[in-house]
Amino acid sequence: MADPSTYRPEPGTVPTEPGVYKFRDAYGRVVYVGKANNLRARLANYFQPIASLHPRTQQMVRTAASVEWTVVGTEVEALALEYSWIKLFEPRFNLKYRDDKSYPYLALTLQEDFPRAQVMRGKKLKGVKYYGPFGHAWAIRETLDLMTRVFPVRTCSATVFQRYQAQGRACLLGYIDKCAAPCVGRVDAQTYRDIVNDFMAFLDGDTVRFLEGIEAAMHQAAAEEAFERAARLRDDAGALRRVIERNAVVLPDGTDADVFAIADDALEAAIQMFMVRGGRVRGQRGWIVEKVEDVTPAELAASLLVSVYGEAEAADVPREVLMPLLPEGLPQVIQLLQDRRGAAVKIRVPRRGLGRALAETVQKNADHALALHKMKRSSDLTARSQALAELQEALDLDDAPLRIECYDISHTGGTYQVGSMVVFEDGLPRKSEYRHFNIRGPNGAGAADDTAAMAEVLTRRFRRADAAPAAAGTVIGTVVGPEGGRPTRKHFAYPPNLLVVDGGAPQVGAAQRVLDELGIADVSLIGLAKRLEEVWLPGDAFPLILARGSEGLYLLQRVRDEAHRFAISAHRKKRSKGMTRSALDAIPGLGPAKQRALLKHFGSVKRVRAAAVEDLTAAPGIGPALARRIADHFEPEVLAVDEKLDK
Repeated sequence: MADPSTYRPEPGTVPTEPGVYKFRDAYGRVVYVGKANNLRARLANYFQPIASLHPRTQQMVRTAASVEWTVVGTEVEALALEYSWIKLFEPRFNLKYRDDKSYPYLALTLQEDFPRAQVMRGKKLKGVKYYGPFGHAWAIRETLDLMTRVFPVRTCSATVFQRYQAQGRACLLGYIDKCAAPCVGRVDAQTYRDIVNDFMAFLDGDTVRFLEGIEAAMHQAAAEEAFERAARLRDDAGALRRVIERNAVVLPDGTDADVFAIADDALEAAIQMFMVRGGRVRGQRGWIVEKVEDVTPAELAASLLVSVYGEAEAADVPREVLMPLLPEGLPQVIQLLQDRRGAAVKIRVPRRGLGRALAETVQKNADHALALHKMKRSSDLTARSQALAELQEALDLDDAPLRIECYDISHTGGTYQVGSMVVFEDGLPRKSEYRHFNIRGPNGAGAADDTAAMAEVLTRRFRRADAAPAAAGTVIGTVVGPEGGRPTRKHFAYPPNLLVVDGGAPQVGAAQRVLDELGIADVSLIGLAKRLEEVWLPGDAFPLILARGSEGLYLLQRVRDEAHRFAISAHRKKRSKGMTRSALDAIPGLGPAKQRALLKHFGSVKRVRAAAVEDLTAAPGIGPALARRIADHFEPEVLAVDEKLDK
């Protein structure tokens, strides 16, 4: 690891103009590429005291051994050059976008004399017109099967085309009129090109013209009593309608937009994009991004747009881009997209209407994609076994941690404190074993801080773990609690192989003190800190860093995220219940017990408000003085209603 001070440039030598900079390691490899509106100010951020930098930035500047820069004329040029260098050098510390799957496209090979319609994947080729991407290749084949009834373009490979051309006879598709058979000269090149142009026009959204034309021809054939031709035209119109129905209208006709959504965590992000052309969803695409560098949501949005449209053709850049948030450097990103498109481009965040509804749908897809990406590993028995084996080796455990328990604390400014416990067995969640704890604190007012709350939760949990087996006649599935306390679930008494707390050294220290006080020595303890996913062991001054792609780290992340989700869910429920105030709360002398009595007697606050004094005294515990106080409290409201009715 290099010391950044050894290659720090003199401040006066760094220009203040816009530009792009590269960090290189000792072997000359580019490890990071960035852009700046002011190179001097931006580079100075990397050479602060090392402790003040983000951990990922610390790792980058220590890996690097030199820095160099290139001055450009404008901020837009810096954006474009940064994208080009990232594509060229593939630096290890820059964001890496990869498709979450290989998406198929419907492609037309326009560079050929007789263009072919086919399914294509991979890198886009020059001279090929692409539609999509589609979710599945079979969807393209079904679309082609329907459309070639009306637009008989060829779908055969070059080898098949040449073979039938040499034989001088058409293939089966040619005989059933689902191909114009240019291989045997049934149509000339210009006529075939017209068919291809009509095919593209229909896919581009010009659907009404073709449907009306086919229906008019159908009615004409029926009038001439050419019923077989009319029936064929009827089937052709039905085929085109089925193609149209597959692309639901989501925005007003004529709308061309790409809609993005981002779901992320500390290490990765899932991105989904819906392509809307002519008001209809024409394709969908997704990426999984590894956050190798420290990046804000706005920076991620800017990087995403530059990555998607950096090398796009003019036709692939829409008039409008809908984002979950505005990207950093919005004017420069817009200018870059406009240069690619050759026309105006608008980037906005939808706030209402159809755009907002579609954005929410895309966001659900992104959330699902991230969850699915994480669960792919957990659903694989081999991956789960590997994860447990990696944790056993990395943590130096005697056995694989078949039962893992994770704990988290959730609160709002120290109020409504809730602790969560989630259980994973054999690498899978056991939701029947989840628990949440209401934090009481020493005086019933809650814990002083997160470490005290964690200590209380673990103390309550592990005291129950010492419960003795139940006496004969006890209900199966429970054991008697400590010191004759209330019964607890049998599985709750099982100690974990690995105890995980959400947090760093302070939380681990608090948990270890609890285990020591209770004399528990056969439970392994670690903490997982969110900032850099460090694993903290009791008594260690420095954390353990697991390999970013390891199955063990993914399992720990999933356990921690599940504990966090469960804690927040319980906290929100408790907070919602605690913040729900009744109109009766403001009445002096009317405590919770008497409020319950009133509501039980009258059924609702509305009836209490309308009740007379003598009716109120009929409720248990409500005397004449308190009844008068309740009536007086609601009297201004009654008078206001009466005055409103009089008017």
